[in-house]
Amino acid sequence: MLIDSHCHLDFEDFGAERDEVLARARRAGVGGMLTICTKVTEFPAVRALAEANADVWCSVGIHPHEAASQPETDAARLADLASHPKVVGIGETGLDFFYDHSPRDQQEAVFRAHCAAARETGLPLIVHTRDADDEMAAILRDESRGGLLRGVIHCFSSGQQLAESALEIGFYISLSGIVTFKKAEALRTVARDVVPLDRLLVETDAPYLAPVPYRGKRNEPSYVVHTVALVAELKGVSPEALADATTANFFRLFDKAGRSRPAGSTEPGRA
Repeated sequence: MLIDSHCHLDFEDFGAERDEVLARARRAGVGGMLTICTKVTEFPAVRALAEANADVWCSVGIHPHEAASQPETDAARLADLASHPKVVGIGETGLDFFYDHSPRDQQEAVFRAHCAAARETGLPLIVHTRDADDEMAAILRDESRGGLLRGVIHCFSSGQQLAESALEIGFYISLSGIVTFKKAEALRTVARDVVPLDRLLVETDAPYLAPVPYRGKRNEPSYVVHTVALVAELKGVSPEALADATTANFFRLFDKAGRSRPAGSTEPGRA
């Protein structure tokens, strides 16, 4: 069983084909998908997808690109929305200083509100970060004082120092199709040598970042098998062992999802 720990099933890229995309994922062995909220104004649609599918969970949050355009949303409001049984994480949230679609001070303020909501609810934080390694590490250290903040750096593409900082405070690292790209040797080194197997997740970030051999096409959850195959090779384990480990890690981190696992699913390694 595989888990796609980060995808965007509500996006229009899937359109009328969404049901078949879900069916292909299931046929490929993907036993669960976490569909991610990027705009709190669109949370009802994200939540509806999770409600309609036993093997789909969701999050609630505001992407840093949307920090300036979304309604002001404090930690209490996020926590209230997260009380729904299918909401298993807070985010995605974070800092994106590559595109700077929102002013940096607003990105930080929104990010810190999400950190507070994650601490209040006990749910994991789903972090997006790009070109902001030093700032991200500093905020995570500050917000995690007391050990009350846990979460994952999703679609990790940063340097070794941020990986080490995140791991030090107890965060997980999630790898996307980027790790299969020809020019991603530095990322493959981090995946192989820095991230331990018990802190690793896999994702698609679909509809973005399709792995080789589908690079340049619309991504979908079934393609996570290609990321798993490459990462398994890096870690020197079988794809089945990598799938078992990342699935166990997902349910350890997103423990609220573990309390509502799809009917018929089994613990990794058990019949």
